Amino acid sequence: MFLRAAGMVCLLAITSGAAYAQTAAVPPGPLTLEQVLALAEPKSETVAIAQAGIRRAEGEQIRARSGELPQLSVTASYDRALASEFEGVFDVNQGPSCSPFALNPTAPIEARVAEIERAIDCGAVGGGGFFGSSDGNLNNLPFGRKNTFRVLLNFSQNLYSGGRNGAQQDVAALSHESAGHALTTARGQLLYEVAQAYYDAVLSDRLVAIAAATLEQAGATLKQTQAGFDAGTQPEFEVLRARVSRDNQSPVLIRQRANRAVAFLRLKQLLELPADYALELADGLADEALPPPPAFAERVVTVEKTLRDAEAANAVLEANVSLPERTAVDDAATTVRLREASLKLVEAQKKPSASLNSSYGRIAYPDNLLPTFNRSNWTIGASMTLPILTGGRQRGDEAVALAELAQAKSQQKQVQELAALDTRSAWAELIASRVAWEATAGTVQQAQRAYQIANVRFTNGVSTQLELSDARLSLQQAEANRTVAARDLQVARARVALLPNLPVSTPGGFNAAPPPVTQPQSPSVPASPQPQNGGQIRNASAQGAQPQVGLQ
Repeated sequence: MFLRAAGMVCLLAITSGAAYAQTAAVPPGPLTLEQVLALAEPKSETVAIAQAGIRRAEGEQIRARSGELPQLSVTASYDRALASEFEGVFDVNQGPSCSPFALNPTAPIEARVAEIERAIDCGAVGGGGFFGSSDGNLNNLPFGRKNTFRVLLNFSQNLYSGGRNGAQQDVAALSHESAGHALTTARGQLLYEVAQAYYDAVLSDRLVAIAAATLEQAGATLKQTQAGFDAGTQPEFEVLRARVSRDNQSPVLIRQRANRAVAFLRLKQLLELPADYALELADGLADEALPPPPAFAERVVTVEKTLRDAEAANAVLEANVSLPERTAVDDAATTVRLREASLKLVEAQKKPSASLNSSYGRIAYPDNLLPTFNRSNWTIGASMTLPILTGGRQRGDEAVALAELAQAKSQQKQVQELAALDTRSAWAELIASRVAWEATAGTVQQAQRAYQIANVRFTNGVSTQLELSDARLSLQQAEANRTVAARDLQVARARVALLPNLPVSTPGGFNAAPPPVTQPQSPSVPASPQPQNGGQIRNASAQGAQPQVGLQ
């Protein structure tokens, strides 16, 4: 039990230390969008993956350049012969002892031949035999030795590759360029997602405040109606209606709080913060001027000035104007050049290749494990390889390379067309978001004034509770529409500013133009609110619809 408790304490200490390390770099106080963007990039897995792609491409470049440089390697080996086919082959046949061979030149020929035959038969002629040494020692021969030590030094230099090395270096360089485009796109997409998550969290927080204020107003109306009923000036029907109106607002507040929790969790996930971290945001989307975020102001102010007038904006959208460069278009062009280099590499496989090779080795055959390298081998030569018959592999490789090149060219044209459409779509979204936000100017003040008048009329018994409920719903919707429009405008600005580095969107994706906001109808009887979009805050830019506040 003691060891288990100690282990739990250590685990909690490690977990607490990791959580503290994650939150130590977060600035104190409410976070601005600029601070959130600065925190997100170092902790992004997507950016880290793209950076690893850069390093991998750099390694490919080094490997491609190595084909033109000399290669030098050292190899050391030891062999122990357990059995050999040469065992006993060179053993010296020690015949019976006899007198040494002595040839008398003056003896008759028959005597000399007899002496030679005698010496051969008894082993007095030949030393150690035909393969032996003069002293009869066969231990210096390499055949069938028990121990063999070798140390080899190998050298090779490519003389001619038929263009393979140059094509491989071109492929590696273009792969590195493509990896750089991927990193730029990953960073742009991350900043856009973080900006979206930031303003979604701000929006959800504001919608919770609006729902809470509406619930408080409905509660005040119930108290006022209950007091009138107790005084005998209000019928029971009005009390029931006021209570139902208040109770119907409670699920709306609960839903908005759940939406806020999800929005903040999404932002914390992008910032690698613990789920229980008390995250506070500085922006409130309540500024009447609503300037562009400082992080994107420099890049979006020129476009926004150009599209300030609606008629001029439409003319710009439909005219053949110069569009900003897109990283996706550059990457498509890089892919085409990469496929061309790959085709050259495949075609180079048909050409011969030549190389210079040399090998120097020291060898020892000791009777024990203490070698004495007293023998050597040294060779130098050149080799050439020319493919003659590959069984169709070369033709297949060329067909694949040609098909990939044609595909890359078609994709390049497609990306260029989609990039132009995506750019104009982002501009149109910015125009629509700004017009929608400007249209809500003054609506909240007018709705507040209308609610105050309706409340006074209801208090004095001039109007009915239905009029007051309708005014309250109108105020709630006006405040929500104003906040949603501010959020959409800031997100549209972020998208336009980051557009050069964002991936190209396909038609019908998150670029789809959002439909107009549906205004609430004045109900004869307050209806039960229904959750919108599965209880999630809808991204007006990404989902093509405005967030709802749970009103019917």
